[in-house]
Parts: sequence; structure tokens; C-alpha cells
Amino acid sequence: MLIRLDKFLADAGVGTRSEVKSIIKKKAVTLNGMCVDKPEIKLNPDTDEVAVNGSSVASRGKVTYLLHKPAGYVCATEDSRFPTVMELVPQGRDLFPVGRLDKDTEGLLLITNDGAMAHRMLSPRSHVDKAYLALLDGPAESGYISLFEEGVDIGDDKLTLPSKLVICDENDPALAYLPEEYRSGLCPGQTVLLTIQEGRYHQVKRMFHAVGREVVYLKRLSFGELMLPLSLKKGEAILCDPYMPADGT
Repeated sequence: MLIRLDKFLADAGVGTRSEVKSIIKKKAVTLNGMCVDKPEIKLNPDTDEVAVNGSSVASRGKVTYLLHKPAGYVCATEDSRFPTVMELVPQGRDLFPVGRLDKDTEGLLLITNDGAMAHRMLSPRSHVDKAYLALLDGPAESGYISLFEEGVDIGDDKLTLPSKLVICDENDPALAYLPEEYRSGLCPGQTVLLTIQEGRYHQVKRMFHAVGREVVYLKRLSFGELMLPLSLKKGEAILCDPYMPADGT
């Protein structure tokens, strides 16, 4: 059965019919590797391959967005008090956030309708890395590195799993992700990269609190093989393939 390209993309959750028509006219869509700019083009959803900005849109309707979450949004499908991250992506197709970031935490968040993928990314058995850039209220001590590798007591029944802490120097490329308002007056060692494989409640903040530091600013830079593109502005989302690494540019 053949269907229109704009209907296929709308059904896949890429956007509304009017939004996907605009995307098509901007020549951001390919059909079987060829750029197309006409919404009315017909395709076979079972055999044809469609991509938006280079990211495949599966015919079965599974879609995943990589969102640059800003502060102030909660990771829920609905909330009576605060705006939700669902307001920042096209509606439809039973989308939901993959895991949670705190309301004041920024950075990479996946929003999808692919339950199997979400389970794989979140399952403790998968040991999926999640890397965070943290600005602390004072310099991190070198001893934190071995302590975090051993596991930290944050008040739960078990220590945290081993994690990797890197104390950033002034030339660390990760500092490009730090908002301008935080860059002036930084002390050596005040900015760190922490990679964990869990998702406990307020985990990163609690880990640093346990060693006598507080987190001033927190941003997730990566989730598995996916990197937050530097060019993606806060509040913007792009279609992505969660099974393939993003380039981080």
C-alpha cells in the first residue's frame, strides 16, 4: 500500500502534517537515498527507506528524538505544575522520555516510542554509560577519582557502582558545553566530567555531596554512544538513531 510522504512522516511522529511539509520543502528528507522536496510523493512504508537530516525513520513508526533539555522542564509526559519535555518535541505516537533528568539539569535526553530501546538503555544489566559535566562549588580533589572508582556511600542500601571521574583542565573540550555565565572566574578543578552507569535519584548531586561538594550546574553530555551536539540549542530536538553514535558536532 502506497502512502504520501508527509503522511508517513507525520504518522512516524516527526511532526504535524504542516510541520513535515516544511521539513520536506527544506530538502531535509531523503527517499531511498535521494533528496525529495514534494510532500505528495508516494512510498511503500514496508520497503522504502526514509531519512530526515540523515537519520532513518522506521516504517514501523518507531521514532527517537535527541533533545537538548533546558532547565525548568520536568521529564514526564504530563505535569500540573511545571512544563514538560514533551512540549519540546512533535506530539503523537505515544512518545515518552527515556529516563529522567532533574528539573534544573540540562543536556541530552532521549524521547521515543520505542519501548525495547528504552529498556535496553535504562536496564542496569546493560551498563550504559551516561556522562555528565558538573560545575562544583569548589575544586575537586584528586582523591575523589579513586573514591568514585570504588563506589560512594550516598545513603542507599548499596554503594554506587564504580564510576569514572575526570577533573577538567582549562583546555578540556568539554568546557565548550558550559554556559557562558559560568565560565568566568573558574577555579582549577572546579569543573569535572563524571561517567556513571546508574540512574539513582539525584545521583550525581548526592555523590558530590557525600564528599563535601555541591553541584552548581549539571549537564548530561552523552548517553551510551550518543553525544549531545554542540550545535544543538537548548530546547531543540533532532531525530536520531539510538543504535548509531552521534557525531557530537
